[in-house]
Amino acid sequence: MAGAPEALALRAGPPASVRAALLAARRRTLDLADDFRAALGDAYPGIGYAPELNPPLWELGHVAWFQEWWIGRNRQRARGVACEPDHAREPSLLPQADAWYDSSRVAHRTRWALPLPDAEATRGYLERTFAQTLALLDELPPDAHDDALYFFRLVALHEAMHAEAAAYMAEGLGISLREGGPGPQLAEDAELELPARRFRIGSEAGAGFAFDNELLPHDVAIEPLRIDAQAVSWARFLPFVEAGGYENPAWWSDAGRDWLAHQPLRHPACLRAAGTGWQQRRGGRWLPLDPQGAAVHLNAHEAEAWCRWAGRRLPTEAEWECAALTLPGFAWGRVWEWTSSPFEPYPGFTPHPYRDYSAPWFGTRRVLRGACHATSAALAHARYRNFFEPHRRDIFAGFRSCRAAGG
Repeated sequence: MAGAPEALALRAGPPASVRAALLAARRRTLDLADDFRAALGDAYPGIGYAPELNPPLWELGHVAWFQEWWIGRNRQRARGVACEPDHAREPSLLPQADAWYDSSRVAHRTRWALPLPDAEATRGYLERTFAQTLALLDELPPDAHDDALYFFRLVALHEAMHAEAAAYMAEGLGISLREGGPGPQLAEDAELELPARRFRIGSEAGAGFAFDNELLPHDVAIEPLRIDAQAVSWARFLPFVEAGGYENPAWWSDAGRDWLAHQPLRHPACLRAAGTGWQQRRGGRWLPLDPQGAAVHLNAHEAEAWCRWAGRRLPTEAEWECAALTLPGFAWGRVWEWTSSPFEPYPGFTPHPYRDYSAPWFGTRRVLRGACHATSAALAHARYRNFFEPHRRDIFAGFRSCRAAGG
C-alpha cells in the first residue's frame, strides 16, 4: 500500500484535493485547541517547560505564521522548490509575528517567555491567514501544476505534523482528546517472506509532492528476509520485560546501556504492574493492557534490545519501504516503527526552500516509517521518512522485526 487515499490525493491531486486537505487539517487543529483549552483552563497559554514540547498557544501561532510565510507573504510561491527561501517577504498580518513564531530563529527554550497574543487573538490570526491561503488557492486553475501547488501541499502537511505533535503532548499531559485511540490489532503475529531483489527507494521528482529527504530515488540491494506482518504486539514484547530484559546489559547497545542507566523503571514507562497483569496509561487513565495491541511508547534502544533477545533485528528503512510497497499482508499504521537506519540524506540530496526541515537533523536522528493512530491520513505515505532522536519515548512509536530468510 503506497499510502492512505488522502495522502495520495494531496501529493498528486488537483487544487480541489489540496483544498480538502487544508480544510481537514484546520478542523483538526481547532478541535485539538478546544480540547487543550478545556483541559488546561488558565494554564492553557503556557504549560511547564519540557524539551520535547512547545507551549500550546505558541504552536497555534506558529501554524498560522508558517502558512502565511510560505503562502500569503511568499512572492515566489508559484516557483515551488525553485523559490528563494530568503527573499524579501510581504508584511505579516500580525505585527511581531516573525519575532514570535519563526522556529528557525526563535530558540526553543525562549518560547515560554514570549509576550504572545492571547487565545482569542491567536485564533483570529489563524482565521485570517487561513482565509488568505484558501483565497490564493482558489485563484489557481483546476489543472494547476505541481510548482504552483507545492507550498499549499507543504503547509497542509506541516499543520498535520503539528496536530500529531499535539496528540503526543496531550498523552504526556494526561489530556483526553475527542479523537479516538488505536483500533484493534490483527489477531495473530505472522511473518512475510521478502525475496532478494533490487529495489528503488525514494520518491520521483516531478511526480507530485515529495519532501526533500525522499529524493532522489536510487536502487538498493535487498537480501532475502522474513519480516513481521505487523508491528510487534505487547504479547510478544512483555516476555522480554518479565524475563528481566531491562536488567540484562547483554541485550543493550552501548547507547542503550547509557540511556538505561538513567531510567528509574525497568519496564516501558507507559505500563505499570497491576496484580497479576499490566495496565497501560492512555488519555490520562490507567486501563487494562490489550496484549494484542501494538507495543507503543518504546524508543529505539528498547526496540533493539528486544530484537537481540528474540534473535531478530530491526529492518532498514529500505527493507521496510520495499516490504510495504510489494508484500500483500504488510500492515502498517498502528504505530510509527523504528528502523535501524540513521536519518541521512539520499545521494544527490538538495534542500527544498524550507531549509530547516531535513538538513539540520541529518546524523542525529533515527528513521521511523509508517504512521500511527494520531497521524493525519494526508501524511500517511509509505515513502514518508519520519525521524526522531533514538531515546524518545513520548511519540506513538513501536517497531517490527525481521530475520534472515534462512535463519
